[in-house]
Amino acid sequence: MRDVQRIVGAFLLLVLTALPARAADGEAKPDAAALMRAIVRIDVTTPPDSQSARTLGAERAGTGAVIDGNGLILTIGYLIMEGAQLKVTDSEGRSYPAEFVAYDQISGFGMVRAGFGFKAPPLRLGNAGALKTGDVAVVLSRAGGSTALPVRVVDRREFAGYWEYLLDEAIFTNPPHPAFGGAALVDGTGRLVGIGSLIVGDAVPGQRMAGNMFVPVSALEPIFGDLLAYGRRQDTPRPWLGVNVREEQGRLLVERVTPRSPAESAGVKPGDQIVGVGGQRFSTLADFYRKLWALGPAGVAVPLEVMRGAQVQPVTVTSADRLRHLRLNPTY
Repeated sequence: MRDVQRIVGAFLLLVLTALPARAADGEAKPDAAALMRAIVRIDVTTPPDSQSARTLGAERAGTGAVIDGNGLILTIGYLIMEGAQLKVTDSEGRSYPAEFVAYDQISGFGMVRAGFGFKAPPLRLGNAGALKTGDVAVVLSRAGGSTALPVRVVDRREFAGYWEYLLDEAIFTNPPHPAFGGAALVDGTGRLVGIGSLIVGDAVPGQRMAGNMFVPVSALEPIFGDLLAYGRRQDTPRPWLGVNVREEQGRLLVERVTPRSPAESAGVKPGDQIVGVGGQRFSTLADFYRKLWALGPAGVAVPLEVMRGAQVQPVTVTSADRLRHLRLNPTY
Protein backbone atom coordinates (compact mmCIF):
# COMPACT_ATOMS: atom_id res chain seq x y z
CA MET A 1 0.00 0.00 0.00
CA ARG A 2 2.76 2.46 0.94
CA ASP A 3 4.70 1.71 -2.24
CA VAL A 4 1.61 2.47 -4.31
CA GLN A 5 1.09 5.69 -2.37
CA ARG A 6 4.68 6.77 -3.00
CA ILE A 7 4.30 6.13 -6.74
CA VAL A 8 1.01 8.01 -6.92
CA GLY A 9 2.44 10.81 -4.78
CA ALA A 10 5.44 11.19 -7.08
CA PHE A 11 3.17 11.27 -10.13
CA LEU A 12 0.90 13.85 -8.51
CA LEU A 13 3.87 16.01 -7.61
CA LEU A 14 5.05 15.95 -11.23
CA VAL A 15 1.57 16.91 -12.44
CA LEU A 16 1.23 19.76 -9.95
CA THR A 17 4.68 21.06 -10.73
CA ALA A 18 3.71 21.28 -14.41
CA LEU A 19 0.51 23.21 -13.72
CA PRO A 20 0.50 26.99 -14.33
CA ALA A 21 -0.08 28.06 -10.72
CA ARG A 22 -2.12 31.23 -10.21
CA ALA A 23 -1.06 31.75 -6.61
CA ALA A 24 0.25 35.09 -5.42
CA ASP A 25 3.99 35.61 -5.36
CA GLY A 26 5.62 33.92 -2.41
CA GLU A 27 2.89 31.33 -1.79
CA ALA A 28 4.20 27.84 -1.12
CA LYS A 29 3.92 25.25 -3.86
CA PRO A 30 1.19 22.62 -3.42
CA ASP A 31 2.18 19.75 -1.13
CA ALA A 32 1.32 16.63 -3.12
CA ALA A 33 1.39 14.35 -0.08
CA ALA A 34 -0.98 16.62 1.86
CA LEU A 35 -3.33 16.81 -1.12
CA MET A 36 -3.48 13.04 -1.30
CA ARG A 37 -4.27 12.74 2.42
CA ALA A 38 -7.17 15.18 1.99
CA ILE A 39 -8.91 12.84 -0.46
CA VAL A 40 -10.99 10.01 1.03
CA ARG A 41 -13.21 7.18 -0.10
CA ILE A 42 -16.84 7.24 1.03
CA ASP A 43 -18.93 4.06 1.21
CA VAL A 44 -22.66 4.39 1.73
CA THR A 45 -25.43 1.90 2.45
CA THR A 46 -29.03 3.00 2.02
CA PRO A 47 -32.23 1.15 2.96
CA PRO A 48 -33.27 -0.96 -0.05
CA ASP A 49 -36.77 0.56 0.06
CA SER A 50 -35.49 4.15 -0.06
CA GLN A 51 -36.51 6.27 -3.02
CA SER A 52 -32.96 6.85 -4.26
CA ALA A 53 -32.02 3.15 -4.02
CA ARG A 54 -34.24 2.49 -7.03
CA THR A 55 -32.09 4.63 -9.30
CA LEU A 56 -28.72 4.97 -7.53
CA GLY A 57 -28.49 1.59 -5.83
CA ALA A 58 -28.50 0.70 -2.16
CA GLU A 59 -24.68 0.34 -2.01
CA ARG A 60 -22.64 3.30 -3.26
CA ALA A 61 -18.99 4.33 -3.26
CA GLY A 62 -17.34 7.59 -4.19
CA THR A 63 -14.86 10.24 -3.17
CA GLY A 64 -14.82 13.19 -0.80
CA ALA A 65 -12.49 16.09 -0.04
CA VAL A 66 -11.66 17.10 3.52
CA ILE A 67 -12.32 20.83 3.92
CA ASP A 68 -11.70 21.56 7.61
CA GLY A 69 -9.58 20.33 10.51
CA ASN A 70 -12.45 18.47 12.17
CA GLY A 71 -13.17 15.88 9.53
CA LEU A 72 -15.74 17.79 7.48
CA ILE A 73 -15.85 16.29 3.98
CA LEU A 74 -17.39 17.77 0.85
CA THR A 75 -18.75 15.37 -1.75
CA ILE A 76 -21.52 15.04 -4.31
CA GLY A 77 -24.93 14.82 -2.73
CA TYR A 78 -26.38 11.84 -4.60
CA LEU A 79 -23.66 9.65 -3.09
CA ILE A 80 -24.81 10.18 0.52
CA MET A 81 -28.51 10.90 -0.05
CA GLU A 82 -30.65 8.64 2.18
CA GLY A 83 -27.52 6.91 3.48
CA ALA A 84 -28.15 4.92 6.68
CA GLN A 85 -24.53 3.81 7.11
CA LEU A 86 -21.58 5.92 6.04
CA LYS A 87 -17.90 5.00 6.16
CA VAL A 88 -14.84 7.05 5.28
CA THR A 89 -11.51 5.46 4.33
CA ASP A 90 -8.37 7.60 4.45
CA SER A 91 -5.21 7.51 2.35
CA GLU A 92 -3.64 4.89 4.64
CA GLY A 93 -6.56 2.50 4.24
CA ARG A 94 -7.99 3.17 7.72
CA SER A 95 -11.79 3.30 7.92
CA TYR A 96 -13.96 5.46 10.18
CA PRO A 97 -17.71 5.73 10.66
CA ALA A 98 -19.09 9.00 9.36
CA GLU A 99 -22.23 11.01 9.99
CA PHE A 100 -24.48 12.81 7.55
CA VAL A 101 -24.11 16.61 7.75
CA ALA A 102 -25.97 18.13 4.81
CA TYR A 103 -27.50 17.72 1.37
CA ASP A 104 -28.31 20.53 -1.06
CA GLN A 105 -30.54 19.65 -3.96
CA ILE A 106 -29.96 22.90 -5.85
CA SER A 107 -26.15 22.79 -6.05
CA GLY A 108 -25.89 19.02 -5.72
CA PHE A 109 -23.39 19.15 -2.84
CA GLY A 110 -23.37 16.85 0.16
CA MET A 111 -21.31 16.90 3.34
CA VAL A 112 -20.37 14.26 5.92
CA ARG A 113 -18.13 14.31 8.97
CA ALA A 114 -15.66 11.53 9.75
CA GLY A 115 -15.81 10.00 13.20
CA PHE A 116 -13.47 9.99 16.20
CA GLY A 117 -9.78 9.46 15.41
CA PHE A 118 -9.90 10.67 11.84
CA LYS A 119 -7.19 13.16 10.90
CA ALA A 120 -6.34 14.65 7.54
CA PRO A 121 -5.06 18.02 6.32
CA PRO A 122 -7.91 19.97 4.71
CA LEU A 123 -7.97 21.27 1.17
CA ARG A 124 -8.41 25.01 0.87
CA LEU A 125 -11.26 26.19 -1.32
CA GLY A 126 -10.04 27.95 -4.43
CA ASN A 127 -11.41 30.55 -6.79
CA ALA A 128 -13.49 28.45 -9.17
CA GLY A 129 -14.34 31.54 -11.21
CA ALA A 130 -10.68 32.03 -12.09
CA LEU A 131 -10.47 28.63 -13.77
CA LYS A 132 -10.67 29.28 -17.50
CA THR A 133 -11.23 27.15 -20.58
CA GLY A 134 -7.85 25.76 -21.58
CA ASP A 135 -6.47 25.67 -18.03
CA VAL A 136 -4.91 22.44 -16.75
CA ALA A 137 -6.03 20.93 -13.44
CA VAL A 138 -5.92 17.60 -11.59
CA VAL A 139 -8.77 15.25 -10.70
CA LEU A 140 -8.22 13.34 -7.45
CA SER A 141 -10.36 10.29 -6.68
CA ARG A 142 -10.28 7.33 -4.32
CA ALA A 143 -13.21 5.33 -5.65
CA GLY A 144 -11.33 3.41 -8.33
CA GLY A 145 -9.18 3.99 -11.38
CA SER A 146 -6.37 6.54 -11.35
CA THR A 147 -5.95 8.40 -8.08
CA ALA A 148 -4.62 11.49 -9.88
CA LEU A 149 -5.48 12.42 -13.44
CA PRO A 150 -4.33 15.60 -15.19
CA VAL A 151 -7.15 17.20 -17.18
CA ARG A 152 -7.88 20.30 -19.18
CA VAL A 153 -10.89 22.55 -18.71
CA VAL A 154 -12.70 22.38 -22.05
CA ASP A 155 -15.85 24.39 -21.30
CA ARG A 156 -17.82 26.36 -18.74
CA ARG A 157 -21.56 26.60 -19.34
CA GLU A 158 -24.96 26.02 -17.80
CA PHE A 159 -26.03 22.45 -17.20
CA ALA A 160 -29.59 21.14 -17.06
CA GLY A 161 -30.03 17.64 -15.62
CA TYR A 162 -33.01 15.44 -16.37
CA TRP A 163 -33.76 15.11 -12.62
CA GLU A 164 -35.05 18.71 -12.22
CA TYR A 165 -31.56 20.13 -11.71
CA LEU A 166 -29.93 23.22 -13.15
CA LEU A 167 -26.52 24.85 -12.67
CA ASP A 168 -26.03 28.33 -14.07
CA GLU A 169 -22.41 27.39 -14.75
CA ALA A 170 -20.65 24.05 -14.55
CA ILE A 171 -17.03 23.09 -15.26
CA PHE A 172 -16.35 20.51 -17.98
CA THR A 173 -13.01 18.69 -18.24
CA ASN A 174 -11.31 16.16 -20.53
CA PRO A 175 -10.18 13.36 -20.45
CA PRO A 176 -12.88 11.79 -18.28
CA HIS A 177 -12.13 10.18 -14.93
CA PRO A 178 -14.19 6.99 -14.59
CA ALA A 179 -14.54 7.33 -10.79
CA PHE A 180 -16.01 10.83 -10.95
CA GLY A 181 -18.58 10.79 -8.14
CA GLY A 182 -17.38 13.28 -5.53
CA ALA A 183 -13.91 13.51 -7.10
CA ALA A 184 -11.93 16.66 -6.32
CA LEU A 185 -10.93 19.08 -9.07
CA VAL A 186 -7.76 20.83 -7.91
CA ASP A 187 -6.20 23.85 -9.61
CA GLY A 188 -2.53 24.69 -10.04
CA THR A 189 -2.33 26.25 -6.57
CA GLY A 190 -3.45 23.01 -4.94
CA ARG A 191 -6.90 24.36 -4.06
CA LEU A 192 -10.25 22.68 -4.47
CA VAL A 193 -12.32 24.27 -7.24
CA GLY A 194 -14.92 21.62 -8.11
CA ILE A 195 -16.62 18.38 -7.07
CA GLY A 196 -17.25 15.65 -9.63
CA SER A 197 -20.83 14.92 -10.62
CA LEU A 198 -21.11 13.18 -13.99
CA ILE A 199 -19.43 11.69 -17.01
CA VAL A 200 -20.75 13.26 -20.23
CA GLY A 201 -20.37 12.60 -23.93
CA ASP A 202 -20.45 16.25 -24.96
CA ALA A 203 -17.91 18.01 -22.77
CA VAL A 204 -17.73 20.50 -25.63
CA PRO A 205 -21.13 21.22 -27.23
CA GLY A 206 -21.46 19.84 -30.74
CA GLN A 207 -18.46 17.56 -30.35
CA ARG A 208 -18.26 13.90 -29.45
CA MET A 209 -15.85 14.46 -26.58
CA ALA A 210 -16.22 12.51 -23.35
CA GLY A 211 -15.47 14.34 -20.13
CA ASN A 212 -16.59 15.08 -16.60
CA MET A 213 -18.92 17.72 -15.24
CA PHE A 214 -17.86 19.38 -11.97
CA VAL A 215 -19.92 21.53 -9.62
CA PRO A 216 -17.83 24.64 -8.87
CA VAL A 217 -17.12 25.30 -5.19
CA SER A 218 -18.33 28.87 -5.68
CA ALA A 219 -21.84 27.38 -5.36
CA LEU A 220 -20.99 26.29 -1.80
CA GLU A 221 -19.94 29.62 -0.37
CA PRO A 222 -23.40 31.31 -0.11
CA ILE A 223 -25.00 28.29 1.60
CA PHE A 224 -22.15 26.93 3.70
CA GLY A 225 -23.47 28.33 6.99
CA ASP A 226 -26.97 27.00 6.35
CA LEU A 227 -25.68 23.54 5.52
CA LEU A 228 -23.65 23.33 8.71
CA ALA A 229 -26.41 24.70 10.93
CA TYR A 230 -29.51 23.09 9.41
CA GLY A 231 -28.36 20.38 7.02
CA ARG A 232 -30.00 22.17 4.09
CA ARG A 233 -30.22 25.66 2.62
CA GLN A 234 -32.83 27.92 4.19
CA ASP A 235 -34.15 29.44 0.96
CA THR A 236 -37.80 28.89 0.11
CA PRO A 237 -37.92 25.43 -1.52
CA ARG A 238 -38.57 25.22 -5.23
CA PRO A 239 -41.56 23.36 -6.66
CA TRP A 240 -40.73 19.74 -7.47
CA LEU A 241 -42.75 17.57 -9.85
CA GLY A 242 -40.97 14.21 -9.80
CA VAL A 243 -40.24 13.71 -13.49
CA ASN A 244 -37.12 12.74 -15.41
CA VAL A 245 -37.17 14.67 -18.67
CA ARG A 246 -35.05 14.14 -21.78
CA GLU A 247 -34.43 17.02 -24.16
CA GLU A 248 -34.46 15.77 -27.74
CA GLN A 249 -34.39 18.11 -30.76
CA GLY A 250 -36.22 20.83 -28.88
CA ARG A 251 -38.79 18.45 -27.37
CA LEU A 252 -39.08 17.58 -23.67
CA LEU A 253 -40.01 13.94 -23.24
CA VAL A 254 -40.91 12.36 -19.89
CA GLU A 255 -38.74 9.26 -19.45
CA ARG A 256 -39.61 8.37 -15.87
CA VAL A 257 -42.07 9.43 -13.21
CA THR A 258 -40.96 9.09 -9.57
CA PRO A 259 -43.26 6.76 -7.60
CA ARG A 260 -45.54 8.59 -5.14
CA SER A 261 -44.47 11.94 -6.60
CA PRO A 262 -46.72 14.90 -7.42
CA ALA A 263 -46.42 14.09 -11.12
CA GLU A 264 -47.57 10.49 -10.61
CA SER A 265 -50.51 11.67 -8.50
CA ALA A 266 -51.52 14.06 -11.29
CA GLY A 267 -51.38 11.35 -13.94
CA VAL A 268 -48.21 12.33 -15.81
CA LYS A 269 -46.88 9.27 -17.65
CA PRO A 270 -43.61 8.19 -19.30
CA GLY A 271 -43.79 9.06 -22.97
CA ASP A 272 -45.65 12.32 -22.39
CA GLN A 273 -44.22 15.37 -24.12
CA ILE A 274 -44.31 18.55 -22.03
CA VAL A 275 -45.11 21.46 -24.34
CA GLY A 276 -46.11 24.22 -21.92
CA VAL A 277 -45.95 25.32 -18.29
CA GLY A 278 -48.05 28.08 -16.74
CA GLY A 279 -49.38 29.05 -20.16
CA GLN A 280 -45.86 29.60 -21.49
CA ARG A 281 -43.76 27.81 -24.08
CA PHE A 282 -40.05 27.18 -23.58
CA SER A 283 -37.03 26.64 -25.78
CA THR A 284 -34.83 24.30 -23.73
CA LEU A 285 -34.88 22.12 -20.61
CA ALA A 286 -33.16 24.92 -18.68
CA ASP A 287 -35.81 27.38 -19.87
CA PHE A 288 -38.54 24.98 -18.73
CA TYR A 289 -37.02 24.74 -15.25
CA ARG A 290 -36.72 28.50 -14.88
CA LYS A 291 -40.35 29.03 -15.93
CA LEU A 292 -41.47 26.23 -13.62
CA TRP A 293 -39.63 27.61 -10.61
CA ALA A 294 -40.87 31.14 -11.32
CA LEU A 295 -44.46 30.02 -10.68
CA GLY A 296 -43.95 30.09 -6.92
CA PRO A 297 -42.59 28.03 -4.02
CA ALA A 298 -43.04 24.32 -3.40
CA GLY A 299 -46.73 23.55 -3.10
CA VAL A 300 -47.80 25.79 -5.96
CA ALA A 301 -50.16 24.28 -8.53
CA VAL A 302 -48.25 23.82 -11.79
CA PRO A 303 -50.42 23.89 -14.95
CA LEU A 304 -48.68 21.75 -17.55
CA GLU A 305 -49.61 21.20 -21.15
CA VAL A 306 -48.83 17.62 -22.12
CA MET A 307 -48.97 16.09 -25.59
CA ARG A 308 -50.13 12.48 -25.80
CA GLY A 309 -50.21 11.20 -29.32
CA ALA A 310 -51.65 14.05 -31.39
CA GLN A 311 -53.55 15.71 -28.55
CA VAL A 312 -52.47 18.37 -26.08
CA GLN A 313 -54.00 17.89 -22.62
CA PRO A 314 -53.90 20.15 -19.56
CA VAL A 315 -52.48 18.48 -16.45
CA THR A 316 -52.26 20.34 -13.13
CA VAL A 317 -49.57 19.09 -10.76
CA THR A 318 -49.61 20.16 -7.12
CA SER A 319 -45.87 20.53 -6.59
CA ALA A 320 -43.95 19.59 -3.45
CA ASP A 321 -40.71 20.12 -1.58
CA ARG A 322 -38.35 17.45 -2.89
CA LEU A 323 -36.61 17.01 0.46
CA ARG A 324 -39.86 16.01 2.15
CA HIS A 325 -39.97 12.96 -0.11
CA LEU A 326 -36.49 11.79 0.94
CA ARG A 327 -35.22 10.19 4.13
CA LEU A 328 -31.99 12.13 4.10
CA ASN A 329 -30.48 10.57 7.22
CA PRO A 330 -32.40 7.36 7.84
CA THR A 331 -31.83 4.43 10.17
CA TYR A 332 -32.79 0.86 9.43
